[in-house]
Amino acid sequence: MSSVQVLRWSGAAPPTEAELTGQLTAVGLVPTGWGNAPGDRYDRHSHDYTKILYCVAGSIVFHTDQGDVELGPGDRLEIAARTPHAASVGPDGVRCVEARG
Repeated sequence: MSSVQVLRWSGAAPPTEAELTGQLTAVGLVPTGWGNAPGDRYDRHSHDYTKILYCVAGSIVFHTDQGDVELGPGDRLEIAARTPHAASVGPDGVRCVEARG
């Protein structure tokens, strides 16, 4: 199994933050919403938990050893625990919902 998995949104319109929060809550996770301004960056780091993240609005690129992964509205990303990654926020900023898996 890959340490980084992406599920692309394929619907006509992206889901709302409330809908994405509901999906995470429905499987017993505790979601948190956050956002960043255009061009913000996160240096390389890792977590001791699996990161499950939905992009709600805007865009963000996660930089991993497997390559770069750009997320847009509705896309889901899972990064396994202890997987090094960095991130760069897109030109319109980003809004995300994430939970510890």
